[in-house]
Formats: sequence, structure tokens, C-alpha cells
Amino acid sequence: MPRPRTFDEDRAVDAAMRVFWTAGYEATSTQDLCDATGLGRSSIYNTFTSKRDLFDRALRRYVDRFTTAQLELIQDTAVPIRERVRRILWAAVEPEPDDPAGCFVINTIVELGPTDADVVDLLDRDHETKLAALATAIRAAQATGDVDPAQDPTGLATYVFTVLGGLRVSARRGADPQSQRAVVEATLRSF
Repeated sequence: MPRPRTFDEDRAVDAAMRVFWTAGYEATSTQDLCDATGLGRSSIYNTFTSKRDLFDRALRRYVDRFTTAQLELIQDTAVPIRERVRRILWAAVEPEPDDPAGCFVINTIVELGPTDADVVDLLDRDHETKLAALATAIRAAQATGDVDPAQDPTGLATYVFTVLGGLRVSARRGADPQSQRAVVEATLRSF
């Protein structure tokens, strides 16, 4: 009869998520995961079967959390579209204080995108969901006169997410918050 687990699996995935977010998949060792989660190697492998399984679960956790939060903001019609976009971008300028620098998704695309079709498929589907939601919100704002109707909603939404990615990469390299704010303000002039 197997012994019952004596740890919180969700907490272990969250801890692993932060390690992978910071160091990437290849640079994260099993010992790094043991140190972060407080679990022994056997507990990690018995629960998650492999480093890759734990990575996949951590990446999905990150995507689910951040996508849910972004979609809630994008679809909040009580907030003007320009302010919704500002908040999306501002999350890269002033992230949660205990979050690692940059973006786990972007870091993963750079590291694994060229060689891992499964990761690319997951992240592409996630991106398309957010892109479509923002384009829909922009169309609605055009209908009410809040956004210039001459703007291409999909192009504008793509621009916002491209800027967001750039801000996160810049944050990873230690960009000055003042320069990040200037980028946000320049982007908002499109709205």
C-alpha cells in the first residue's frame, strides 16, 4: 500500500514554476527543484514522473493564472479600453514584488520554441485567445467612439502584446522603470 502524500502538490508546482521562470528548463536541475519545493528526488519523481512533467504543469499553471487575470481585465467593460491596455502593460513595469523578472512564457518561447512543438502549440493557443479578446474589446471601443475606427483592431491588439513582450524582456535585463513607463505612454497614444 503506497504511503499517503505529506505535501501540498499545488505548492510544489508553484515553487517549481518560480524556479523554471527564473532559470529556464535546461538550467534548472533536479536539485534546484528539490531545494525550492522542499521535496526529495523520489517524491518529485513519484508525483510528477519527470522534470518535464513538472515543467509542463508549472507552465500551464502560469499560463492559466496570467491568462485568466488578463482576460478578466480585457473583458471588464466598466474600465475604459485605454486604461485596460495601460494595466496590461503596467504589469510588466511594476510586477508583483515577489515575481521573478520577465515572463515565464517569453523565456520559454526563447528557450524551447525552436525545438518543442508542444510548448509552441500551448503558448500559441494562449496568445491567440488573449489577442482575440483584446481585438474584440477594441472593436467595442471603436463602436462607442473610444478608439479611432480607422485603427485595425487585430493589428492594435498585436501591437499591445508585442510591446508587452518587449517590456518583459527589458525587465529581465534590468531595464530602468522610467524608460519602461515611457514605452507604456508611447503605446497608449495609439488609443
